[in-house]
Amino acid sequence: MAADAPAKFRSSDLLPAAGDLGVVQHDGLRFWQFMVAGSVAGLVEHTAMFPVDTLKTRMQAGSPPCQPLVGLRQTLRAVVSAEGPLGLYRGVGAMSLGAGPAHAVYFSVYELSKESLSRENPNNPAVHAASGVLATVASDAVFTPMDTVKQRLQLKGSPYKGVVDCVSRVLTEEGFRSFYASYKTTVIMNAPYTAVHFATYEAAKRALMEISPESASDERLVVHATAGAAAGALAAAVTTPLDVVKTQLQCQGVCGCDRFSSSSTSEVIRAIIRRDGYVGLMRGWKPRMLFHAPAAAICWSTYEATKSFFQKQNDQK
Repeated sequence: MAADAPAKFRSSDLLPAAGDLGVVQHDGLRFWQFMVAGSVAGLVEHTAMFPVDTLKTRMQAGSPPCQPLVGLRQTLRAVVSAEGPLGLYRGVGAMSLGAGPAHAVYFSVYELSKESLSRENPNNPAVHAASGVLATVASDAVFTPMDTVKQRLQLKGSPYKGVVDCVSRVLTEEGFRSFYASYKTTVIMNAPYTAVHFATYEAAKRALMEISPESASDERLVVHATAGAAAGALAAAVTTPLDVVKTQLQCQGVCGCDRFSSSSTSEVIRAIIRRDGYVGLMRGWKPRMLFHAPAAAICWSTYEATKSFFQKQNDQK
């Protein structure tokens, strides 16, 4: 486990040189193994929960009165009846292209930042939160372009044929900057999301391990899954308004969605309140929580399981 007093290393080791990727960093793992573990976890998490993400996007992107506020069940019925079950997976290719590399960066930066910042106190919640913020700033820079493509493909009546067509048309019609129109909002959203998520995860994991220390080894995956689910649900709930802003920025001008004069988070929030009232900022909160609670459980369990696999492999060498 990451919090189990691993070997110390210098802060200069935070971002290892290309030639140091095979050197053991901490937790008995090499830098590239953190990247692989994070990538696997991200792909498993997002693929498993992708249909729920599609429902969230549909609910958040609509613009009354043309696309009135609808509930989760109504959105699910509309997608399945009009497009079949496969409609829930439209855009999964873009997700796969972005989620793997982004999660590799995410977990690598988190683990190395936490080890570098923790010094003598590996269980410091402030360190976990700060490490999470650093991780999300780095990973969002990788994921935001493909997230924009994914969300546009998920829209009802999306005009794009696929990932390549969407990328090509956005570049031609709107320019490269459009892929990062929501980056600032994404970071503003994910920084507190990740701070809450990691701090809650580490605290819940430690509490669960203390409740039953004698069976901690046998319950390791259960502990990670439970702590991850609690962290994901709480973090998702408090950041839903910013997620609505992100979705509307990424989908602006497509399929009847409003276009904004700038990518200012505050301007979009004011526009949503004028149009939908404050309730508009909570669009899609149910599928967002339904996505993040199990997704976090899946992600952390897969990540820790992959780390354990690499640790065993390294110990045998």
